[in-house]
Amino acid sequence: MITTILVLAALGFAAYKIITGIRTIQDAGYNNTTQKAEGRKSVTIGIVGGVGLIIFAFIQPFAIERVDAGHVGIKVNLTGDNRGVSKYQYKTGWVVYNTWTENLYEFPTFQQHIEFDQQQVITKGGFPADIKPSFNYSLKPMAVGDMFVNLRLPIKDVEQGWLKNAIVGAVNDVANTWEVDSIFGHRQAFETAIVNECNIRLSKWFAVSQMRSNIVPPEPLQEAIIAKTRSVQQAEASKQQAIAAQADGQRKIAVAKADSAETVINASAKAKAMELTQQKLTPLYVEYKKVEKWDGRNSSTVLGNGSNTLVNVK
Repeated sequence: MITTILVLAALGFAAYKIITGIRTIQDAGYNNTTQKAEGRKSVTIGIVGGVGLIIFAFIQPFAIERVDAGHVGIKVNLTGDNRGVSKYQYKTGWVVYNTWTENLYEFPTFQQHIEFDQQQVITKGGFPADIKPSFNYSLKPMAVGDMFVNLRLPIKDVEQGWLKNAIVGAVNDVANTWEVDSIFGHRQAFETAIVNECNIRLSKWFAVSQMRSNIVPPEPLQEAIIAKTRSVQQAEASKQQAIAAQADGQRKIAVAKADSAETVINASAKAKAMELTQQKLTPLYVEYKKVEKWDGRNSSTVLGNGSNTLVNVK
């Protein structure tokens, strides 16, 4: 930005001197050689001075940059001991520095998301598995300077170098303590263990969260896991069927008991009714019912020839 400002200033200076010189020459009389000489001198100064300032703008060592919000700026001295970085200063806002002897680095302190390429880890028992870890991380603001002194790299290079090795190493070490079927049966606990291990290893400079291992077992192991899952599902289905059959049997027993109880109740009622009826059937009651149903006529009987009939007419 300083270069741009100096170039614009050089162009402005040159334009001013050239225009002033031309006007001085135009205003000078025919015989006023002194005024014309001053005008030509002004034009020359404008041209030479403008070119000189433009050249200076491109070779001057100073630069100005703005440290954005949510970032920590570090102005580093490139001369001195300590492997070329003698000291650093935290900076915010607009920062002017000498590019020949200083440099300015910006490090974000808000959450960053990163994904690494797929690679292989070894689980407990020697089974290989592919991972493609993705996670969020954030820099600890007051640890940025110490990190830079130790690593001497901008944040993107740190991500693909030191941070990547630390993350993959933590994933591999945690995977070595987990059996492969336990990883896929308890993935959340497995990834939580990775996050805890990462934060132990990176706590000096970073905080890691929302880790996703995206772990994939080899194809033969996938088939074995699928077969085991299928057998577990079948066993669970059989268990549910047995429970359903038992419940259905209990329902049928209850229905049978209800039907039996109804039959017993009906039979008992019928027997009771018959008992009451028998108690009512006295000889006198039978004769009464006969008289009640008689229509007042005697029976007429047609007998064949040679038949003797005795009739008792009391």
